[in-house]
Amino acid sequence: MSNYAYVTATGNIKNAPGKIKGIFVSAASSTPTIAVYDSQNTGTGATVLATFTPTAATNYHFQDGINVANGIYVVIGGTVGATVYYE
Repeated sequence: MSNYAYVTATGNIKNAPGKIKGIFVSAASSTPTIAVYDSQNTGTGATVLATFTPTAATNYHFQDGINVANGIYVVIGGTVGATVYYE
């Protein structure tokens, strides 16, 4: 069963090992970017998803999920509203 977190700013989603299942972007404007790191509290861990430009009303689903060893830290640039779903 997946958990979720709605994000509009940079921050920690999970501070333990887990799995990123996907990202649904509901809003994206003003040079939007998203990056995801395998880290508990900073954007300096291993890069899980390098910086990309999301499109509003788009679901980025990761079929089998992406395992992380330390945590899920999301970095948001510009104006983005997104739901990150994870285990």
